Amino acid sequence: MSEVQNKTIEDIISLVKQKKRFADTKQIMKAYNYAKEKHGDQCRKSGEPYIIHPLQVAYILADIGLDEATICAALLHDVVEDTDTTHEDLVREFGEEVAEMVAGVTKLGELKYPISSEERQVENYRKMFLAMGKDIRVIIIKLADRLHNLRTLKYLRRDRQIANAKETMELYAPLANRLGIYSLKWELEDLAFKYLYPDEYRELVEGINKKREERLKFIEKIMDDIRAELKKQKIDAEVTGRAKHLYSIYRKMKRDNKTLDQIYDLFALRILVNSVKDCYAALGVVHEMYNPMPGRFKDYIAVPKPNMYQSIHTTLLGEKGTPFEVQIRTWEMHRVAEFGIAAHWAYKAANDGRRGKQGKHIVSATPDKLTWLVETLEWQKDMKDPQEFLNTLKTELFEDEVYVFTPKGKIIVLPRDATPIDFAYNIHEEIGNHMVGCKINSKMMPIITKLKNGDIVDIMTSDSQKGPSRDWLKFIKTTKAKSKIQSWFKKAQRTENIEKGKELIEKEIKRLGFTHDEIFKQEYINAALDRYKFKNLEDMYSSVGFGAISQVKIISRMLEEYRKSHKEENIEQKIEELTNKRKTVKPSSSGVVVKGIDNCLVKLSKCCNPVPGDDIIGYITRGRGVSVHRTDCVNVKDLFKDEDRIIDVYWYTEKQASYNVDINVFANDRSGLLADIIQVLSNLKTKLMGLNSKASKEHIATIELTVEVENTDELNKILKELRKVDSVYEVTRKK
Repeated sequence: MSEVQNKTIEDIISLVKQKKRFADTKQIMKAYNYAKEKHGDQCRKSGEPYIIHPLQVAYILADIGLDEATICAALLHDVVEDTDTTHEDLVREFGEEVAEMVAGVTKLGELKYPISSEERQVENYRKMFLAMGKDIRVIIIKLADRLHNLRTLKYLRRDRQIANAKETMELYAPLANRLGIYSLKWELEDLAFKYLYPDEYRELVEGINKKREERLKFIEKIMDDIRAELKKQKIDAEVTGRAKHLYSIYRKMKRDNKTLDQIYDLFALRILVNSVKDCYAALGVVHEMYNPMPGRFKDYIAVPKPNMYQSIHTTLLGEKGTPFEVQIRTWEMHRVAEFGIAAHWAYKAANDGRRGKQGKHIVSATPDKLTWLVETLEWQKDMKDPQEFLNTLKTELFEDEVYVFTPKGKIIVLPRDATPIDFAYNIHEEIGNHMVGCKINSKMMPIITKLKNGDIVDIMTSDSQKGPSRDWLKFIKTTKAKSKIQSWFKKAQRTENIEKGKELIEKEIKRLGFTHDEIFKQEYINAALDRYKFKNLEDMYSSVGFGAISQVKIISRMLEEYRKSHKEENIEQKIEELTNKRKTVKPSSSGVVVKGIDNCLVKLSKCCNPVPGDDIIGYITRGRGVSVHRTDCVNVKDLFKDEDRIIDVYWYTEKQASYNVDINVFANDRSGLLADIIQVLSNLKTKLMGLNSKASKEHIATIELTVEVENTDELNKILKELRKVDSVYEVTRKK
C-alpha cells in the first residue's frame, strides 16, 4: 500500500472551497492555529510534529465533503485529551457544536472509582456511542482518526500494532460498513490486514502483481466491448475497472478454501449511469453479451442494504469461462456507496443555509437509515456488564443480513440466523409480546426456526398470551428483540426481580463471611450505585434479579470501599477466619469443605482449576458429588440457572495440597525465549507439569504452561516473574 503524503492546511482549505461555494475558511484557519499552538512541540512516535495528525484527519473529512464545523472539530480533536485545554475553552472559542464533537471523541478522564483497562476501554466505547447518538459526525471523525493512525502504525511496537489492527477489524471497520462509508472501510480493512497477517499480505500482493498485466488486458478488452455496446444502445454510461481490495480477496480465499490462482474475479467492472431505468437497461446489455453465473446476482437497488448501499451486482463468464463481476449503479448511488451516511450529511450541510442547524440531531434526520444505532443506544442503557456490552456490540456490527417478507410483501431486514420472534418484534413490540405461533411460506413452523432469504413470515398472536418467554432469549439474534423482552420482564416482574436480587446479594455477603450491616453502609451502597449507574437501591436489586449484572460485581465494588475504611485489617484473612469458624466437618481430599455435609465427594472442576485463595462455589451434580468452580468461571452463569443445587464451599487452610494451574504466555518470538521462561520457573522452584509452545507467522509466540502451586499467592508470584521476561507482553491465568 502506497504511503499517503501529508497534507497542509492550505490543501484542506482548497478542498473545502471545491466542495462548498461559500465555506467559512476563517474558522478552519482559526482552529488550525489554535491546535498548533496548544500541541506546541509535542511529537508523535514517528518523530513528526503532533499537529500533522489532526491535519491529516481533517483532510480525510474534507475529502468526504463534511462541513466546516466537523473539520474544525477534527483539527481540535486531541487538544482536550493531550493539552491543558478544557471543554469550556472550546465552547468559548468555537461554540457548543464543535466542542461537543470534540468531547465525543475524547477518551474518559480519571474516574473516581478504580476500573480495569478493559472496562475503561468499554466505557470509552459507551461514551462514543452516546455522543454518536446526538451527532453522527462524532463517529466519522473517529473513523478518520483511526485511519490516519493505521497509516502511521509502522512506528509502534509490534504488540501495539496487533492490538490496534485487531480493534480496527472488530469495531471500526464494521462501524464504517454499517454507516456505508466504504471509502474508509476498505482502507481500514486492508491496513489492519497488513499488520495482523503480514506474511499473507505480502504473498497476496506478490501473487497479484505476477499476473496483473495479464488480468488487466483481459478486463480492458471486456470494458471496451461493453462501452461500445452501451453506446450502440444509446445508454450514457461510464465504465471503469478496479482491482478488488486485498482483504476481501483474502477473506474469499479463506471462506471458499481456494488459492489465489483459483480466484478469477480479482477485478470488478463498474458501470455508472444517470437513472435507475438505465441501470436495468445496462444489466440487460451485459447479460445479452455474457452468460451470467447462476446464484451470483444481487439487486440492492430494489432491496437496499440497511446502510443505504444500492447497486446491482452480477457475475458473468468471459472468454474461456473466466468469471468477472459487474456492478451497476447511478452516480448518486455511487456517491452514497463511497460516503454512506456522510454523503447524506454532506448534502444536507451544503443545502442548509442556516449556520449551526445542519449538525443537530442527524439521527432524527434519517431515522430509517440509523434504526440500528437508535436500538444500540436503547439496549446499552440496561446493560451494566461492560464485557457483555462489548460482546453484544461486536455481534451487532458484524451480522450478515437476511431479507424476508411480510404477507403483504413488505421487506424486513434481519441479522443472519434471526427467528420469527425477531421478525415479530421488528414489526411491533406488542406483536412480539402476544406471539403464539408463526407460518413460514404458508406452513406452520416453530417460532425458533432460522429464517432464510425470501421467506414470507406470518405471525399469529393471541390476546390471552400474557407475554414473552425467558427461553426466547436463548434463540433470538436482534438487540431490539432482546431489549424489548428484557424490558417486559423488568416491568412485569419488577417486584419479583427485586426480591430475587436481594436474595442473591445476601447470599454473596454470607458466602464471603460478612454480615449485612458490615457491607451495606450508605457510602458503600452509593459507590456501587455510582459505578454501575443505578438511580436507587431497588433498581440495583432488580438488575441483579433479572440478570443484567451479577451480585459478585456489586459486592466486589462495595468491598473496595470497605477496604478503604478498614486498611488495618487483612480482609482476605478475615474472610478466611470467619469461614473457618463455621467449619464443623472434615475437608475433602482436595482441601475443600462443603458446608453442612461431611464425607462428601468433591471434585475441582477442570474448566477453571481453582486453587486456595480463589473465590469458589459448589454445585451439586447428579451422582458425582459436588463440583467446585471459581466464581469467575465462564460456566458459573449456567450453574445459577439451577440455584437450588448451588452450595457454599470453602478452602481448608490447615491442610497443604498441590494444584495444577494453566498459564498462557504471549510474547514476541525470539531465540532463547523458552529457555528463559523455564529458568524463571526453576528459580522459583515451581514444578512444571506440562508445556506447549507455538509461534505464528507474525512471530508472536503463545506458550501454554501447566504448573503445580499450593495457593494463589504462589501463583501470583509466578505470573509476576514471568511478566519480567524479555519480549513477554502478556501473562494470564487460563480461564
